[in-house]
Parts: sequence; structure tokens; C-alpha cells
Amino acid sequence: MNVADVKESFTYNAWANARVFAALAALPTEQYHQDLKSSFGSIHGTVCHIVWAEQLWLSRWLGKPAPAVAQGKDLPGLSEARARWDAMEAERAAFLAGFPEARMSDTVTVQTSSGGAFQHSFREMFLHAVDHSSYHRGQIITMLRQLGVKPPSAGLIGFYRERK
Repeated sequence: MNVADVKESFTYNAWANARVFAALAALPTEQYHQDLKSSFGSIHGTVCHIVWAEQLWLSRWLGKPAPAVAQGKDLPGLSEARARWDAMEAERAAFLAGFPEARMSDTVTVQTSSGGAFQHSFREMFLHAVDHSSYHRGQIITMLRQLGVKPPSAGLIGFYRERK
């Protein structure tokens, strides 16, 4: 994996997140916040987790402090989550635009929120960040189906097909 692959992966991630956000905008507030017994309870809880995690990883890469409120618990609704994601996405795009190939194997010590410290290369962290968001977007798609809502297509092959 090289920097061009990383940029493409995050372009896909942004595309998929935007499709999910667009689908959620049509959802009634009570369904958006309904506890569906998933990892983070509601669709909102899962959206907040994705946004928070993407922001957390970017903070680590930039050497900044972790987001002030864990799990995005300070985000009351979809519009606030979307605004935070948009800001983080712009900051990440700027970071990746200047990321040199030579740093892909550089390591960062990551202090986890559950305790412990781990060394990870940028390559590992970049792959994880996209995989993590994809995993939880899949949970959101399942929750939309539980609510009887047709979910958006947010898979990687759809991204490639749409780009052609």
C-alpha cells in the first residue's frame, strides 16, 4: 500500500460516509435515535462513534489531543455529527495531501482509550481507520433494514462503478 492507495481508500470512505449521511437525513428523528440494541444502541450512537473514531485517529496522526468528549456524546443530532465529520474530513484531506511516501512505515505510539500503548505504522493505522468505519457503516445499514428502510449502497465496488 502506498500513499496513492491511502488517498483512494479515504476517498472511498468519504463517499460511503456521505451516502449514509444523505440516507439518514430522510429518517424520522425518533427512528434515528431509537435503541436497536446494536453496539452503540441507536443509529445516532453508531454515527457518533464513527465520527469520533475518525477524529481520534486524525488527532493521533497530527499529534493533537484526543477529542474532548469520548464517543461523540456531545453531538445531539445528525446535523451536528455531519458538521463535525465535514470539518474532520477537510482536515484529514489536507493532512493526506502532503503526506510523504517515506512516512508510510513510520510508527506512532498510540495510547488507547481502554489503556495500554501500542506502536503502529501509518500504513496500519490508515488501513484500520477505513476498515473500522466500513464495519460500523455496515451496522447502520443493518439497523436501517430493521426499521424497514432501504439502505444506501455504500460498498467499495459501488464506489468503483460510480467513478467509471
